[in-house]
This record gives sequence, structure tokens and C-alpha cells, in this order.
Amino acid sequence: MSRLQSYAEKKNLPHLLFSGRAGIGKTCAALALARELYGDDVEQCFLELNASDERGIDVMRSKSQQTKANVTSVKDFARTRSMSGVPFKIIFLDEADALTSDAQQALRRTMEQYSGNARFILSCNYSSRIIEPIQSRCAVFRFSSLTDEDIRKIIARVAKGEGLTVDDAGEKALLYVSEGDARKAINCLQAIADVANGKVTEDAVYKIASRARPKEVEAMIQHALKGDFMTARKELHELMVRYGMSGEDIITQIYQEVTRLDIADDVKVALVDRVGEYDYRLVEGANERIQLEALLAQIMLAGQKKA
Repeated sequence: MSRLQSYAEKKNLPHLLFSGRAGIGKTCAALALARELYGDDVEQCFLELNASDERGIDVMRSKSQQTKANVTSVKDFARTRSMSGVPFKIIFLDEADALTSDAQQALRRTMEQYSGNARFILSCNYSSRIIEPIQSRCAVFRFSSLTDEDIRKIIARVAKGEGLTVDDAGEKALLYVSEGDARKAINCLQAIADVANGKVTEDAVYKIASRARPKEVEAMIQHALKGDFMTARKELHELMVRYGMSGEDIITQIYQEVTRLDIADDVKVALVDRVGEYDYRLVEGANERIQLEALLAQIMLAGQKKA
């Protein structure tokens, strides 16, 4: 993030668009940049809004916002000059991809009119949902998922600060359930600290996260591939009952394990295609138990073709 550091040092920046999956530091980067720029004046010069809470055009024009800066809207905040040593204010719109099209058009016009007084930082999970006129006005930062080493450093820092004991198996389990999302890892650590006397073990992580162990999901898939449908069906039932997992959670883990299977690529592609189809059925409201058992049946059929 040397570019952001350079902006802070020069006290000048363009409009910014932060794009990337949840839990990888977009909001933290915006807050850190604001604090670096404004110091003690950050509350008067920095306005943060969550666009998913206020999706309509009113949040751009006249929605009342109770802030210490006593501003009444994004537009009013943008039109007033900064009283700090930095010649502009910052308006941070988190989850901007949730804004309606009309709201984004109003935002585009506000960005255009008041660029001398304010800079906008937009944070989103999907940049494709931001209209092109706004994207063209912003310097785009695409945040990648955190690596396992990054998550390990966060786990070690939190564990040291909170007096937690994390064994190797517990760390691997945290890496698995977090999937590069620092927020998931930290929330899991906090929950474990409250109920497990500060000992972070594999069992505690999977229980708190309501996730099955990878080897259990893999065993279920292998039984289906080998034609033992009833055993795979029984293991599916145990996962849903023991861990209280939803159908979408289970199908996500099935997808993760399918991609790791040591099988021919054509069989793996066929299985991924089936997983995608049944995931869509679940999203559309189909019965979880029936659809997951049907997916196991499809996996068994794929195993028979492979043989």
C-alpha cells in the first residue's frame, strides 16, 4: 500500500475505489488513511456511511446524518470547506455497490461538483456494480485475499494480546474456516476465548465456526464416489445434525473438497458443474436435505462413469 502512504505524505489524493471480498482490510485502509491525514481533526473532516443501510438517493441529497460535524447530508458535507491543514474532507461510502442506480448517479454529480472540497472513498465487494462514470473518476485499488501467512500473523498477534493458547491443529483449522478473511479468524478467536478457557484447539474451532472437518466431508464424497450411497447419506445426516450446518454451508465445503480430489480433470469438472447446479437450487429455496442427497447421488454416478 505504498501508494496510499504516498497520498498521506503529500496530503493529496484522488477519489478512490476499494474493491475486494469482505474481511481483507478495505475499511481499515480508509480509516487509517483518514487518521494519518487529519490526526485529531479526523472527526470533523471524515464522514463514514454504510451504503447498504441507506440505499436510496436521499442519502446523497438530504438524508439527515447526526455527526459531530453537524452536517445534514453527503452533499452538504461535501460543499463545506475543510478547517484542518488538509484542503479537503473525505467521505467514505462503505459497501457502495449496494447503492441504487439513481443514488450512484446523484453521487457522480456530487463528486464532479465538489471535488475541490471533498474526496470520496468508495468500498465495495463487486466493482462491476459501480457505474462506469464513477469508476472512471476513481483510482481503483483491488484488494486480494489475505495469504495464510498474513492470517497466521493476525492469529499470533491476537492470541498474544488476549492470552490465548493456539496449537498447530487449531491454527490450521482457523486458516481453513477463515478462507483469507481476517474478520472470520478474529471473530472465531473471540468466541473461543469466551467459551473454551482460552485454549484454541481444532475441535473448538470447528464447533464455534459450525464447520465440518475437511476429512469428514472428504470421506462422505469418497463413499459416494465408490458407490456406497447409504453410508454417504448417513454421514451427510450426521454433519447436518452434529454441526447444525445449513445446506449452503455443506455445499460450499463439498466444493472445496471436490477441487482437492485426486481424480481425473474431466470427472472433477463434471462434479463442479453439478455442485454449481445444486447450489443454485438451494439459493432458489429447494429442500436442503433432498437436494444434498441428490447431489451425493450425482457424485456416485460420476464415480461409476470414472470406473
